Amino acid sequence: MARITAAWLKNGDELSDEKIAKLLAEDSREWAYQQAMLFLSYRARSEKEIRQNLRKYETPEEVIEETLERLRTAGLANDNEFAQTWVENRSTFHPRSRRALAMELRQKGLDDETVHSAVSGVDENALAYAAALKRLGRLKGLEWNDFRKKLSEFLARRGFPYSVIAPVVLQAWSETHTEGEQINFEDEDIS
Repeated sequence: MARITAAWLKNGDELSDEKIAKLLAEDSREWAYQQAMLFLSYRARSEKEIRQNLRKYETPEEVIEETLERLRTAGLANDNEFAQTWVENRSTFHPRSRRALAMELRQKGLDDETVHSAVSGVDENALAYAAALKRLGRLKGLEWNDFRKKLSEFLARRGFPYSVIAPVVLQAWSETHTEGEQINFEDEDIS
């Protein structure tokens, strides 16, 4: 039994079966809350992730729901805020397409409305360009065909559509190569 739950007990106190059951229930709720707080201490989580974590420890469903309600009240469980934070974090550190972000959020257990709201303001062109800039260091010295192929494949793995990839690849090439290295883009097949 957790010390928090039984802090008021003293040696020699007589406990009825009813009181013991009540203390055990309080202990279970407190343990679940502390476990959820520990889980949240690493990073923000969706309600589904918290629920799955508590189920892993065979926590009763009513205790899980009470814990989630307690976390919501404390502002620690909010799927809308989680989705927004996830999109902002991904956009800053690991840019992905709107489609890839939506898929990640659905895997976290978020509903379609929350996902749509979180990704609706995503500028795929800006994210693709940011991802390309982070990759350019590895592509120095490559000829146009290899540069185009490698950068296009990288952006495609991040979920960007061809309509976004092609102009970003051209822009990245033109910004990183001098006039003598320019190619005639009008005659080039970019597929």
